[in-house]
Amino acid sequence: MIGERYELALDRIRLMKTEDTVGEPYRDYFKKMAEFVLMLDELRTELLDGRYQKLELDELRKWNRRLYQDVLPGQYEKSYANPDYACKMLGKESGQILGMLYAELRGAVVYVFEGKTEYLAILYELLIEVYNQFEGEPDPKAVRDTFYWYASDYCDVFLADRIREQVLPEESFATDLIMNSDLTDLRYLYQFGEYISENEWKTAEYLNSLPEETIRKMADVYTEGYRIGFVNTGKDLSKKSVVNIRYILGFERVVKKAIENFEKMGLKPVIYRAAVSVLTKRQHIKIGYYGAVANKQYEYDHKDDQALFMDKKYLERKLEVMQTTYEHHKKEAAGFAGPACIDMFGEEPFEPEAKETVAKLSKSQEEMILQYDSRQSQMVNQYIKGEERSFTIIAYPVPEIGEKYEEIFDEIIRINTLDAKLYEKVQQTLIDALDQGEYVHILGTNGNRTDLNVQLHPLNDPKKETIFENCVADVNIPVGEVFTSPVLEGTNGVLHVSKVYLNELQYRDLEITFSNGMVSEYNCANFERELENKAYIHDNVLYKHPTLPLGEFAIGTNTTAYVTAKKYGIEDKMPILIAEKMGPHFAVGDTCYSWCEDIKVYNPNGKEIIARDNSVSIRRKEDVSKAYFHCHTDITIPYEELGSITVITKDKKEITLLENGKFVLPGTEILNEPLKNSNK
Repeated sequence: MIGERYELALDRIRLMKTEDTVGEPYRDYFKKMAEFVLMLDELRTELLDGRYQKLELDELRKWNRRLYQDVLPGQYEKSYANPDYACKMLGKESGQILGMLYAELRGAVVYVFEGKTEYLAILYELLIEVYNQFEGEPDPKAVRDTFYWYASDYCDVFLADRIREQVLPEESFATDLIMNSDLTDLRYLYQFGEYISENEWKTAEYLNSLPEETIRKMADVYTEGYRIGFVNTGKDLSKKSVVNIRYILGFERVVKKAIENFEKMGLKPVIYRAAVSVLTKRQHIKIGYYGAVANKQYEYDHKDDQALFMDKKYLERKLEVMQTTYEHHKKEAAGFAGPACIDMFGEEPFEPEAKETVAKLSKSQEEMILQYDSRQSQMVNQYIKGEERSFTIIAYPVPEIGEKYEEIFDEIIRINTLDAKLYEKVQQTLIDALDQGEYVHILGTNGNRTDLNVQLHPLNDPKKETIFENCVADVNIPVGEVFTSPVLEGTNGVLHVSKVYLNELQYRDLEITFSNGMVSEYNCANFERELENKAYIHDNVLYKHPTLPLGEFAIGTNTTAYVTAKKYGIEDKMPILIAEKMGPHFAVGDTCYSWCEDIKVYNPNGKEIIARDNSVSIRRKEDVSKAYFHCHTDITIPYEELGSITVITKDKKEITLLENGKFVLPGTEILNEPLKNSNK
């Protein structure tokens, strides 16, 4: 049946390429869509008969570029995937909807590799239905309705499958490739269907040059951090059966070893692809495994495509599908242990172009999305309980980071395996001072305008309780930081950083004002118009919320990482995972303990960390929808922009922890050694 639907759709699309039933200016668009589909069918045929798998490396590279060439920089300017070009050639209304259709069709590239014939048939039928509407006088509303019913009708295919991929190890396309491929033959990279750049190729090549001992060490740090995360929080790993591995292509040798380690813990891997459909994506954010992003501007341009058809009824439909699917697989969902992530960094920081032609969510749609996010998070937590799961995350550089890539890579291996016990002792000294405080005053220098008071939780029993967590190297690799959930009331002032890279986007002169712990004002200097700067922060830091709380205050202690970043000039390329350890940082959004506030956690010295809630998260007791924001974005002040961090006690005594970027609290001076050595 599915095969028949596919062939019938393909026959119709072949005619689209030759017939002239659609008038200008739309005829060229549909001919190009037909050419794209027929190219994919050619690829499908080669895959099914085994010819593709036997191709030489040069031929595989040609195929890869051919599949992605229309969205690559240079060609994108005259691609219908570019909203500016689509709207220019087709008019704004038709250009937006047809541009979205092309972006959706482009998901078919990976469906071909995965052998998802049903997905291909559905997409091609959608193309035909829209084409038929343009054979007469097109009605933009009717075209949007067509897309709406595609999204609504096929939720129970695309979204349901997405959930199954997250909890069922049988959905094993990527796992099978990793475990059964000859990883010394780099042709395997082209079997995933992702775009392959020099970053993925050279990463795999470099990993192949490393001895087995080094690969094992990298995998062990990663998987052991995951295991210890359960131990340190008193969670029972033996109740779990599945671990989600997220990574960027090129790291298969480490991932293969990690799979073997996880299996010894009783965990089978689920390795699902980052979503490619508007039905399952979360804006431009990649969650899952993926290759190179062919064009970040393209991804950014289409992050809000659902604005063209989304309404409350559609979101209710998505929630129904989620509920049904999770209920059907509730046993498997209960066995989900959480994600284990390998992040990559080192690409040139991306600053998107703000385009008037892109789809934008209305205010009412933003409110709908926020309500949907809240309800779906509650649902996920019902089936995959936050108090029973954990995670780990580790990061390595990509070759794009520069000529000294291999040297930097080796340095990052060293940073990821620093002596946790040493940091634990020094960080406890910081915590002992912080526990005396009523609030902490953070002051910037060297052009940094930060002037912020962070209110701390009071301690009822200082002998048994503490405010800050002593974070070494378990879930959050590398060491080290101390962090807390601040008291919102009394947390006031300005947070400023000259340059920072957050969620793959760069910000210049980012400034956020807090009033009683909530974001009250914000701005940056990325765009000429203040309105665009504010919209940029609103969309990508506040995630469209009118405000967010200060969910975390932390002091990073990894001066070794900081010195490494300065040495190689890669400060703006460091991932937040490492950057947050390179100075004080502040997270807007949920606390570090969201969904798990009632679980008691302890530092290595046995003291209970009592600062797990704030006045927003505690609302979960009455209305959970008002407690969480489903985001947590860390913003770090680098040491050279840090004037001082001072603890202010109840009797107004001042205890200075850092001054002019150096640790000055007695017992913490050893953290300055890397800084001293860097100046020699």
